[in-house]
Amino acid sequence: MPLIKDGELIDDPWLRVADDQDLPDGPVIVSLERWREAADDVVAHNGPLGVVLASDQSPDLIAEDLGRFDLVALDFPAFTDGRAYSYARLLRERLGFKGEVRAVGNVLRDQVAFMVRCGFDAFDMADANAAEAFKQALAEVSVTYQPAGDARRPAMALRQG
Repeated sequence: MPLIKDGELIDDPWLRVADDQDLPDGPVIVSLERWREAADDVVAHNGPLGVVLASDQSPDLIAEDLGRFDLVALDFPAFTDGRAYSYARLLRERLGFKGEVRAVGNVLRDQVAFMVRCGFDAFDMADANAAEAFKQALAEVSVTYQPAGDARRPAMALRQG
């Protein structure tokens, strides 16, 4: 799937590895289940490490291990399941995660601007032509009214200078 990061379509250097596959060298993303069962083996692999959390798996489950991860992928199984929005804010604001927060699954153009506000910075998109639509979606919201994970200044702060 195409990856959009920082508003640009890029080649994804990360490989999502199934629980029964050997870990290759390089950046890998493993499931929470694999992390829990074989953390020592996963950490010993040669390359950056990421973990994917299902929509019913809170980042609190990996809070003590966050320093080991360069990427946390949050799954959107359906556009009606918004738990990953809250999880992204939890990762950024409460847990202080500075790595990549990636949206995977049912990632829609209409939700991208809100995802960025919550702390997502990468999007695994189903459509290779999504980069331009992604940029348009971000430009559609020019003023915000509340602070959020993207550090944009809300309207009241802009008025006060």
